[in-house]
Amino acid sequence: MKSTAIVSVKAREVEARGTPAVEATVKTKNGGFGRAVCVAGASVGTHEIPFVYDGGEKWNGKGVMRAVDAVHNQIAPAIMGMDAARQLDVDAVMLGIGKDVLGGNATGAVSAAVLKAGASALGIPLYQHIGGASAYTLPVPGTGWCGGSDRYGDKLKRAHGKPSFSFVAYGFDTFSEASYALWRLSRSWQQRLTEKFGSAFVSPVGPILPAGLVKSDAEIFDLVTDTINKNGYQDRIGLQGDIAADCYFNYETQRYEGLFDFNQRTTEEMFAYLVDMPKKWPFVVIEDPLSEDDYASAARFTAAVDIQVVGDDLFTTNPARVLEGIKAGAANTVLLKVNQIGTITEAFDMVSLAYENGYGVMPCSSRGEGIDICDYSVGLKCGSVRESGVGEAGNRFKEIEAELGPRARFAGKQGLKGARFALK
Repeated sequence: MKSTAIVSVKAREVEARGTPAVEATVKTKNGGFGRAVCVAGASVGTHEIPFVYDGGEKWNGKGVMRAVDAVHNQIAPAIMGMDAARQLDVDAVMLGIGKDVLGGNATGAVSAAVLKAGASALGIPLYQHIGGASAYTLPVPGTGWCGGSDRYGDKLKRAHGKPSFSFVAYGFDTFSEASYALWRLSRSWQQRLTEKFGSAFVSPVGPILPAGLVKSDAEIFDLVTDTINKNGYQDRIGLQGDIAADCYFNYETQRYEGLFDFNQRTTEEMFAYLVDMPKKWPFVVIEDPLSEDDYASAARFTAAVDIQVVGDDLFTTNPARVLEGIKAGAANTVLLKVNQIGTITEAFDMVSLAYENGYGVMPCSSRGEGIDICDYSVGLKCGSVRESGVGEAGNRFKEIEAELGPRARFAGKQGLKGARFALK
């Protein structure tokens, strides 16, 4: 038996992001070890791989012991003794059983744990296991500055945590410089919010404003733009908006209800508002601007702006949906949630498809990837990453930057897609 052979596969139910999640651990013969978590996100696209839940009253029906049992009773016996360094082979076995049988939360957790165990068994960093010797680029990071739907009033609430907005630090020479600028600007922004509105609840997606403080998000956009400028970061730090527009689209009335303010908008009216956003304020990234199946409008929007347009619910890390989007010209970047599709192999196949067609890839840790998203980003040579600029993820990126030494490169302005950031 090879020293990198899998000798143990275990799972348990844990809590992550306030939700039950599957945690998987994988060990190899030579002591390699991988631990990974797979959890649902705040906004879940209807085309994401289905998770297996327990139902019943406990955890509001979202318990994952059925998925844990699938790991122990079906996945573990099937992959025991396989080589953890051969990711495709291991994933192929799980895919052969079927994600519909096992649950995407079971396969996603085990697949990611195998990847980490393989790197550990080989004695190399995870980013190097993924990307080899050419893995040396640090992506453009961000940090959240406002989130949630509370400010729109409870009656209009569609999705907890959405829309969410982030700072994007692209105009710097190193990741460390970008990380410090994000930390500094975030502190200044929190002070501005406190001065204007009083204290705001700070969540993982940034400050959450209660209802009644603003009539329109335009007031917040004006204030945050002024804060960027007063700190001297114009044309160096921009804004990202994860609109998650499908959460606000009423399929019966064909209207977007309560997004950005209390108004209802047709698709054309929403389109016009979105196109104006990068003109009025320093938005450099807009994610899921329109409903998740509206490829035509997403394509028209991408053609109308010169910034990075990201598909999350639009694509769900699914190669088939990404290909459909590419054919339509919808977006220019794919949000990568490794656990969204079910296995590492499928997620990385999607990355290759995106790159082959000139699309960018923006990893996001909202499906339980945690700080592993840093190694994914560097290993996959991504130009940008969702948030991850400060805190634990920022520390991991800076650790990687230090490990790489003089080989480290910061993606900077060219890490973003869109004509505004193209090399001239």
